[in-house]
Amino acid sequence: MDAKGKFIFPGFIDAHCHFYGYGKGLNELDLVNTASFQEVINALIYYAKENNIYPEHAEINVNKTQWIIGRGWDQNDWNINEYPDKRKLDSLFPNIPVLLKRIDGHAILVNQKALDIAGFTEKTKISGGELVLKSGKLSGILIDNAGDSLESCIPKQNADLIAKALLKAQDSCIKMGLTTIDDAGLDRSVIEMIEKLHENGMLKIRVYAMITPNTQNLDWYLQNNMYKGERLTARSFKFYGDGALGSRGACLLQNYSDKENWKGFLLNTSEYYKEMADRMEGMNFQMNVHCIGDSAVRNLVQIFSRTPSSMTVADSEAVKSLSKLRRWRIEHAQIVHKSDLRYFKEYGIIPSVQPTHATSDMYWADDRLGKERVKTAYSYKELLDAAGIIALGTDFPVESISPFKTFYAAVFRKDEKNFPEGGYQKENALSREETLKGMTIWAAFANFEEKEKGSLEAGKYADFIWLDKDLMSCDEKEVLRTKVISTYINGEEVYSAKQALEKTYP
Repeated sequence: MDAKGKFIFPGFIDAHCHFYGYGKGLNELDLVNTASFQEVINALIYYAKENNIYPEHAEINVNKTQWIIGRGWDQNDWNINEYPDKRKLDSLFPNIPVLLKRIDGHAILVNQKALDIAGFTEKTKISGGELVLKSGKLSGILIDNAGDSLESCIPKQNADLIAKALLKAQDSCIKMGLTTIDDAGLDRSVIEMIEKLHENGMLKIRVYAMITPNTQNLDWYLQNNMYKGERLTARSFKFYGDGALGSRGACLLQNYSDKENWKGFLLNTSEYYKEMADRMEGMNFQMNVHCIGDSAVRNLVQIFSRTPSSMTVADSEAVKSLSKLRRWRIEHAQIVHKSDLRYFKEYGIIPSVQPTHATSDMYWADDRLGKERVKTAYSYKELLDAAGIIALGTDFPVESISPFKTFYAAVFRKDEKNFPEGGYQKENALSREETLKGMTIWAAFANFEEKEKGSLEAGKYADFIWLDKDLMSCDEKEVLRTKVISTYINGEEVYSAKQALEKTYP
């Protein structure tokens, strides 16, 4: 093939995203970049009208009730940096359940109808979660496990809707040069649909599935073992250690700087994570744990480094050697106490991070952590130096799907507005080469797939992309302007900018 002077790179791998959730969300209310709660309400009203959803259409049968679901609001972007409450939702939609998820997915706002369906009252207590009260009454804000518990009341999507969501997500990904995605939390039904779509040739993109560790998934996969196909791998479980910094659910070693006597919380007990580590170890599954706060990180890296119950060997070097074979991952590794960096090196723990989190959070992270502690946050260079590799992703739809924004944030430590001048905590920037490796070969290593993909070598899959700029040498201002000309998976052109242009403008 004649590249005609264009630039060829290995296909990008997003080491942490929510592929299915992103596709599903394309049919839901988009609240990203809303500048106030009133903008959220305006968008909600417009969405309801466009979709012919009115209070009088509500069904009595809960299973038939049409939910209004949205995602993307962030109170930190508003003039009033406070959680909203449900009063306006109750007045607009007294008979239709409404669920509006915060941008990070760790807090939701719901109306009274949704609370009634879930059976939640002021007396409801949920471990690892919080039902926020206002003047002694439910405000409609639910944090972490409380929100997850309510979301379980939403009727599951049928197979056709799951397939449509996956195919829609694929369209967006391949346009961005993504050839493999790591979906951080999937149910068996979605994984099996991915396999089916791969088999019939409709889904081309490769998927590394992190399985949601509910009882049904744990029992089935630990009994049937991992799945490894040409385009689908399911050999890891995604656990949650804590919540998010923005919603103050991240578990910290010391109190939040902007909330007295509050450190956040773990979403489960240490005993639970130890038990799960033993189960993962016993069946050779990778254990990947969401850890934002430094307390959550410390808890999990210590569990990752302990002698498994299956071992009788007291030799610490044997434990370290075994640990490095596991390739267990800390997802996000957002705030890491300096004394805990050694665990990544000694036990082969892989930090899997999302550089755009740093440039999104930098506007308010100081408020949560204070001027000194924030220096231990988003420390990607220190993590790389400790672990030897670092896997990079986006966490889309929490952040933008664009790998070019990932590259820009990692190397220049700026957001798309070119802020701040000089870069945010620039001492933890990655080099261009390190960033490219984090988006290709190191991400492949984090998936046990470095012999199959992640670099352009004979014997590996022909997953590659054509770009109109050389990310290794172009000017800083050109990185975000980079365009994908073509995306190839297994040697097949699955996206062409030229064809897309002709299709859009005949």
